Amino acid sequence: MTVLLRKVTKTPLDFEVKSDEITFKGYLEYHAGKLILLKADLFGSADMECSRCGNFFKLPVDEKIEFFICDGLYQDENNIDIDVIESFNSQADLDELLVSEIELIKSDYHSCEACEQN
Repeated sequence: MTVLLRKVTKTPLDFEVKSDEITFKGYLEYHAGKLILLKADLFGSADMECSRCGNFFKLPVDEKIEFFICDGLYQDENNIDIDVIESFNSQADLDELLVSEIELIKSDYHSCEACEQN
C-alpha cells in the first residue's frame, strides 16, 4: 500500500497492512513542515530462529511503532532527537515499512522456550 504524502492532513489517515501472520495497523497524520507522523501497532507472530540452538519457533509480536516520515531530506534545525525516515518520491510504502520493522525485530537475539528454561 502506497500513500502520497501530500494527501496526508491533520485528519488521521488510517491504514492496515498484513504480511503472513503480522498486522501493521495505525494512522498517518500531518505534523509540521515536511513531517508526517506515523503511529501504529505491530502485532501477530513471526517465524524466528533461536539464537542459541538454531531451532525455529513462533515469536509473539506486540509492538507500538512511532516515527516521522519526511517528504524529502530531513534537516534538524532544533537539535531534537526524533526517528525520521526520508522519502524522496513523496510516497510512503507501508508494505516496505512493515517488512523493515519485521526485519528489525528479527535482527535481535531471540531464544526459544526450551533454551529460556535452561
